[in-house]
Amino acid sequence: MDQSTARRLLSEGAFFILLGVPEGTEFGIDLKSWNTGEKFRGVKMIPPGVHFIFYNSVSATTEDVAPRVGFFHNFKPGEVLVKKWSKVNEQISDEEVTESEIVSLKENLRALDSFLGPYPFDIAERWTSLSGNITEDLLAKLVPRCGQVRAALELQSCSDAERPRGAKRKKGEEANEPSCSEIKNLSGCGEHDLLPALKPIEGTELRLTKFPEKNYPEGSTPAEITQHSLDLTYVFETLLTQYSRPTEIIGELEFCYICFLVGHSLEAFDQWKKLVTLFCSCDSAITKYRKLFDLFITVLEIHINEIPEEFLADIVSNDNFVYVNLKKLFRSVCESHVDGQFKTKVDRFKNSLTTTFLWDFEHLDSDEDDEAPVVVET
Repeated sequence: MDQSTARRLLSEGAFFILLGVPEGTEFGIDLKSWNTGEKFRGVKMIPPGVHFIFYNSVSATTEDVAPRVGFFHNFKPGEVLVKKWSKVNEQISDEEVTESEIVSLKENLRALDSFLGPYPFDIAERWTSLSGNITEDLLAKLVPRCGQVRAALELQSCSDAERPRGAKRKKGEEANEPSCSEIKNLSGCGEHDLLPALKPIEGTELRLTKFPEKNYPEGSTPAEITQHSLDLTYVFETLLTQYSRPTEIIGELEFCYICFLVGHSLEAFDQWKKLVTLFCSCDSAITKYRKLFDLFITVLEIHINEIPEEFLADIVSNDNFVYVNLKKLFRSVCESHVDGQFKTKVDRFKNSLTTTFLWDFEHLDSDEDDEAPVVVET
């Protein structure tokens, strides 16, 4: 980094001090990770703003690596955040560090300097592009109550009353034909009945925004249900009511992507996929929420470029939901009355994907058999 940036970060940069972390622990911040050395005590010169700190404990005897654990923190200029390592739990301790300990460490930062690694400034611009819409208020809403994002959810047994069940038939209601899963259960192959009833330990799960149970408002006619199934604007607008401001839906998209890409959370990846699919399935919302969709295109392009090559190859070899949904979005934009500037931006994005991944977006006016919508009969 240049000297002016170095001087600014030395005066404004934050500090993360981690006491007692074992040598060899996998530790990282944002998009970089290392194995800690004997002298490691933390990170200095952290740019103010939202960051994600993570680690994997490593067995000293077997070298087995535990699932990743991480947490978000919005660092203030010059802030000193201090955490301790729990040898018993082999993780960062929940125990509060006393104010006197923090004051003592602040007074001895110069002596600690050689034990603190500098923030990896080479990833600063990439990190800002990935996290730019995540606010402190949004983090307070989405982060688990325990404060930690875990790759492996901690589970506990749930009572019989809490165990998920199918919907009960109302009195006088005619029975429909059994589904495939019901037939399997009737034939003695109900594998779900043989599995233990488990649920995440309270406070450990991500508090992601819930989608409405139905894609349409109560009282909709069959024709309206069909329309709402083809155009998910109702779901989109219902979701927006759960945020303080519309751009928080983009912030949640970024939050989920980071929790998956860096935090290895499949729970977050599922929500990311649902949000991407939603944005790509709202024909009538494009013009009404033009600025939001413009921001979505910017963020999604960054996400696709950051996806590890081997993971993207896995997506493509399966259902490639990214390609299928983008094809729907590009078709909707093409048919919409949105302004030419936005259409030009979408065309540039489309051409970039074709050049990079050889994805074919020609003939957007035709539905492929496997993505043709199901129409509700009246």
